Amino acid sequence: MLIKTFVVGQLQTNCYVVTDEATLECAVIDPGAESGRILNYIEDNKLKLKCVFITHGHFDHTMGVPALFEATGARVFINVKDANQKSVDEDFKRCGGMAGSETEGGLAFYSEGDSIRVGNLEFKVMETPGHSRGSVTLLCQNCLFTGDTLFKDSCGRTDFEGGSYDVLMKSLKRLYQLPGDYEVYPGHADTTTLDRERRFNYYMNAAMEA
Repeated sequence: MLIKTFVVGQLQTNCYVVTDEATLECAVIDPGAESGRILNYIEDNKLKLKCVFITHGHFDHTMGVPALFEATGARVFINVKDANQKSVDEDFKRCGGMAGSETEGGLAFYSEGDSIRVGNLEFKVMETPGHSRGSVTLLCQNCLFTGDTLFKDSCGRTDFEGGSYDVLMKSLKRLYQLPGDYEVYPGHADTTTLDRERRFNYYMNAAMEA
């Protein structure tokens, strides 16, 4: 598995291109802006974009979706609880209609327990709300793509519509209790590990005490 990170847009969102090196099939996680850079990387490396995964529906994680869809026809996934946000609706109108369309190459919902294959890679969906109602964490091999649920030394804001500190604490507790260690790829700032966050992240430890 090869992970390429792009830091995109005014809010410095982390966009990840995750590639199965055996098949050159890839997924893009949270294309928040600068779709041209992402597409150039895919083209230059002769990759086949199969899926676009959205960890949550805030604009800084979705704005690049239309261009990626129009260029590749890749399937776009989002949790239904974030699909009715205005920013999502505007960004996704050009991708085949309403989120949840089952047409090939269109939009689809994913939810807790779903598993989506990209080449030989398997992405498992965990619902981790709190930053937004429909926030998800994607688990692939030894990696967690946590969106704005978990950051290095911090966690996502809860003062947006659909946010809840108490709900976020439950999500952080769930991540804390995962067996073993994982590399953590958050929606903003630096990568980290789950074991490090268990030891040093105030919010994860507060979640365990709640």
